[in-house]
Amino acid sequence: MASVVPLKEKKLMDVKLGELLSWIPMRDFTPKGIAGAFQRGYYRYYNKYVNVKKGGVAGISMVLAAYVLFNYCRCYKELKHERLCKYH
Repeated sequence: MASVVPLKEKKLMDVKLGELLSWIPMRDFTPKGIAGAFQRGYYRYYNKYVNVKKGGVAGISMVLAAYVLFNYCRCYKELKHERLCKYH
């Protein structure tokens, strides 16, 4: 017989669409809870891509790609203005 997991302890991928609205208020949205979520995400990423026996460039290249995309989005207004200028 399958064990029933309480809704509060379910992960996002295990929550059904009908349970989503009652699952969201059960999350911890305090600064401590948000910091814990970022910390869990960091350790999950680090252990999956960086802290491996035969590492490659995948982990570092994803961080670099995210950094480049973030800076492009941040500077888009200036880049768009320069693109529309005529230099002749």
